[in-house]
Amino acid sequence: MRNFRSLVLGTLVCVLVGLSVTAGVAQAAPALPNSLSAVGDSITRAYNTCSSAYVDCPPNSWSSGTSATVNSHYSRILASNPSISGKGFNDAKSGAKMADLNGQVTTVNSRGVEYVTILMGGNDVCSSSASTMTSVAAFSAQFRTAMTTLTTGSPNTRIFVASVPDVYNLWQTLKGNGSARFIWAIFGICQSMLANPLSTAQADVDRRALVRQRNIDFNTELASVCAAFANCLFDGNAVFNTKFASTDVSTRDYFHPSLSGQKRLACVTWGAGYWAPAIKETC
Repeated sequence: MRNFRSLVLGTLVCVLVGLSVTAGVAQAAPALPNSLSAVGDSITRAYNTCSSAYVDCPPNSWSSGTSATVNSHYSRILASNPSISGKGFNDAKSGAKMADLNGQVTTVNSRGVEYVTILMGGNDVCSSSASTMTSVAAFSAQFRTAMTTLTTGSPNTRIFVASVPDVYNLWQTLKGNGSARFIWAIFGICQSMLANPLSTAQADVDRRALVRQRNIDFNTELASVCAAFANCLFDGNAVFNTKFASTDVSTRDYFHPSLSGQKRLACVTWGAGYWAPAIKETC
């Protein structure tokens, strides 16, 4: 009986050790990449963060930028892997919607990069009205098409997908700012959410709720589609759940991230990515 118990205990220990080793292997981070491409829209182009107003400013991008202030994914990788130097590309396009992602990843495939970041969907939820937002079905199909193109052309590339920021949070944060309300109205910015910002009429309350739900549904689709591809990692809604402060938003348009917003976006997404630090950063 004693030998039997010893055999059982020994077997159990071996199983537990095996599981522990297997879990450790499964959770090991991949090697740092030697090249990077960022795709998406004006957020990834760091629009409105340069000294000149209303222009793209890629050096300040949360993903591929070189600004020491922002400390982008590219900069963080470069600090430990000099081989990536000069190979951080920004293939995003201001104004792009999910329908445009397939064209962007076609460019990425021609570069043969090892790491791709995707932040797309803001322009699909932020539209001239709630009725002109991209449908959930179309958004999902467009993303799946782009992912198929990307993974077919770059089968070994690691892909990081950021969630769409919470535009309802933007409205909550800045609706009391008279300058923001003026700019939103005169430039027609994200009217699906930001029209009549101080209105408490039921129609406006319902419209905002509809837009926020579409925002949430888009992120659900990003997670679902990403999970179907072996080398894709979704951020677990880290960006969506981040409550950006007023200082994180440009005072030129009260919509795009400011320089500090790009820095915070870089920190939040890095913490949700492949090479997240063992001790979580305070973003």
